[in-house]
Amino acid sequence: MLEKLCKDSKVIKTGRVFPQDTNNHNTLFGGKLMRDIDDVASISAARHCRTECVTASTDSVDFLHPIRQTDSVCLESHVTWTGTSSMEVFVKVIAEDLLTADRRVAATSFLTFVALDETGRPTNVPKAIPESEEEVYLHDTAPERFKVRKEGRKQSKKLAKILSDLKPWENC
Repeated sequence: MLEKLCKDSKVIKTGRVFPQDTNNHNTLFGGKLMRDIDDVASISAARHCRTECVTASTDSVDFLHPIRQTDSVCLESHVTWTGTSSMEVFVKVIAEDLLTADRRVAATSFLTFVALDETGRPTNVPKAIPESEEEVYLHDTAPERFKVRKEGRKQSKKLAKILSDLKPWENC
C-alpha cells in the first residue's frame, strides 16, 4: 500500500474580507467560510489520492472567533488520516487583523472525502503519514472521530427512513 506524507496534501489559501462577504454583524458569512473550507479540503483530498474524490461529509465546523472586515483569512488544509477509500481532511482557519497584526485561530473543520476510480466507485487511498506535532496529534485522535462519524452516519440513515419526501403541500 502506498503512503504519503500529510504535508504533501497541504493547501494554503489566503484572502481578504470584503463588504459583500459580511453579514449584518459585519463579520464574515459563515456560509462563505464553509464554501472556502470545502474548496481547500477538496484540493487536499485530490492531492493525496490523485483521483477524483467527493465530499462524503462535513463532520464539523467550529466557529471560534468572529472574522471581521479588517481581517485576512488564511485557510490551511491537509489529509490527517485515511481509511480504505476515505480521507479525513482538517482545515484550520486563521484570521489576521491587517491593522494590528493580531492572529487567531478563528475556526476549525473536519471533512471526509472518498476517492473514486474511473467508473465512479470508491477506490483505495494511500496511508497518511504525519510528521509535525500538529499532524501527529490530528492523526492519533482520528480513530475516535471516525467512530463518532460512523455512528452519526448510522443515525442520519435511520432519520432519513422516517422523513417524508413529499412536497410540503402534499404532506397535509
